[in-house]
Amino acid sequence: MDKLRAGMLGLPKRHKRAVQVVTDVLLVWLALWLAFLVRLGIEDLLGPIKTHFWLFMSAPVVAIPIFIRFGMYRAVMRYFGNDALITICKAVSLSALLLALVVFWYSNHEAVVPRSIVFNYWWLSLVMIGGLRLMMRQYFLGDWFTASQYVPFANRDNGLTKVAIYGAGAAGNQLVAALRMGRVMRPVAFIDDDSSIADRVISGLQVYKPKYIQQMIDVTGAEEILLAVPSSSRGRRREILTLLEQFPLHVRSVPGFMDLASGRVKVDDIQEVDIADLLGRDAVPAQADLLELCVVDQTVLVTGAGGSIGSELCRQILSLKPKTLLLYEHSEYNLYNILSELEPRISRESLPVRLLPILGSVRDQNKLLDIMKTWRVDTVYHAAAYKHVPMVEHNIAEGVLNNVIGTLSTAQAALQAGVANFVLISTDKAVRPTNVMGSTKRLAELTLQALSREVAPVFFGDRFNVSRVNKTRFTMVRFGNVLGSSGSVIPLFHKQITSGGPLTVTHPKITRYFMTIPEAAQLVIQAGSMGQGGDVFVLDMGEPVKIAELAEKMIHLSGLSLRSEKNPQGDIAIEFTGLRPGEKLYEELLIGDNVSATQHPMIMSANEDHLPWEVLKAKLSELLAAIDQDDYPRVRQLLRETVSGYSPDGEIVDWIHQQRRLEP
Repeated sequence: MDKLRAGMLGLPKRHKRAVQVVTDVLLVWLALWLAFLVRLGIEDLLGPIKTHFWLFMSAPVVAIPIFIRFGMYRAVMRYFGNDALITICKAVSLSALLLALVVFWYSNHEAVVPRSIVFNYWWLSLVMIGGLRLMMRQYFLGDWFTASQYVPFANRDNGLTKVAIYGAGAAGNQLVAALRMGRVMRPVAFIDDDSSIADRVISGLQVYKPKYIQQMIDVTGAEEILLAVPSSSRGRRREILTLLEQFPLHVRSVPGFMDLASGRVKVDDIQEVDIADLLGRDAVPAQADLLELCVVDQTVLVTGAGGSIGSELCRQILSLKPKTLLLYEHSEYNLYNILSELEPRISRESLPVRLLPILGSVRDQNKLLDIMKTWRVDTVYHAAAYKHVPMVEHNIAEGVLNNVIGTLSTAQAALQAGVANFVLISTDKAVRPTNVMGSTKRLAELTLQALSREVAPVFFGDRFNVSRVNKTRFTMVRFGNVLGSSGSVIPLFHKQITSGGPLTVTHPKITRYFMTIPEAAQLVIQAGSMGQGGDVFVLDMGEPVKIAELAEKMIHLSGLSLRSEKNPQGDIAIEFTGLRPGEKLYEELLIGDNVSATQHPMIMSANEDHLPWEVLKAKLSELLAAIDQDDYPRVRQLLRETVSGYSPDGEIVDWIHQQRRLEP
């Protein structure tokens, strides 16, 4: 039967239409013949055709052109819906009316046509033409008789993955239709909180209350559950996921409501559960005026434009319609990727934005100055940085040069070019850092804080020569780990689960703050509008998350069990590998308790101590000299002296330093 269905679906369009026309001609004749039998009886089955042959020839001649005119043969059968039924009703009614006129004009006294014949013809045509299309729709969707799924010997879908759908609303019903058409998964049940529809049958599927999930699994054999609650809050989704953790089901989700409404995705674009739902914290609401202030109709430069945060910044900035968006990136591959994504969007949405991809390093101040002057940049979002703790720990010099000197070079260029706003993307690892990456990000913050306090011309050695008063507002935004970014623990866990485990966690007690990439980007943009100069903004990120618990949840939501001492037969284990160089058990967002509220209810301003520019300038000069001399102990000592709270006690693990120590 599947071969027949596939063969019919694979017919050329003109052949499909020919089949429909021929079928409708036969149905029109059948409806007219039955209309006579209903009125006159069945004593002579062929009598109506012999007596009223002219009428049988006229019926399809009248009906088919009307059906064509109403577009009945343009409709795709497997997407046949209510609108198509209304169209059929109109077309059949009009054809019956015209046939009545034909009967009135051409009937003779020897072969009188009863007036009820036309009425009978109308409703019989409607039932047969509309009914056949409904039946064929179900057939092409692979759902010829939905009730057959409850009869074991009649079930033809034993090879498909059995899935239950959480949410029997519009999204859930659309998902059922899409799955039946796709023939990859077989929907077997609904789960819904609404008690008014509990135990009822919707789209051929029984609706279960959440407390009967285990019963549903036993009855239907469901292996997966798909969340079809796109409009639910994160808090509600977290409650659902917590409930589902106890069952041996692989949990996946349909896209969010806004993604569905925008048309970017379809309801059957099934994806793994958004880990942000496990956090249970809804995104910080954005304020339109703060988003637009530094972006709309302005020239914006994003450094690190191809990175995780930088690319999301570019996506959101593009939506705000700047005059020009400059993508600055040292990786050709990353720059090409973000450009390939944004250019079609500009055409598709007819955005009045000029998009320019520029290759370059943030340590090249002259090039940055040239760019900022050429395009008269209004706002800079500085997202370029090395952020992976172990990587920077093993490459100290590059970490300092990129994160500190790169920030200084970009800031000095902005100063010289007269850029109005400069926003640095920082990290919670800058607070009392235990690693080189965190200390370099804190030193980058200190640099901008010092520059913000300068009212006289700024000068920095022979490498940087700035001879204008600072008119640039420098702002820093500090937040925790970003879900889904490169190097994030979430993609790593997904990969490890796919390969059969184990999931590697450094320490049983390690915790981290998390936020989504869009949320982080919105915060950065809004902070740029609130800054007065030298401000450090932090987000109220809720409670920190235990990484071990997060790993355990991901195992359960993949339909697997945790292998442990209590459950040695489990599927996947969690392996604790020990803290890496420079890693600490928990992160902080504030250095002190001196914080103040802002106009955004979820953003705080941290009032923190900083160094005067003259003091910091001397330290930076020494730092550069130590790097030039490959003096890594001196580099670490200078970071310790400059950055409050940084007190490394382990050995230096820079690769070059270690290799040189091994050489005689």
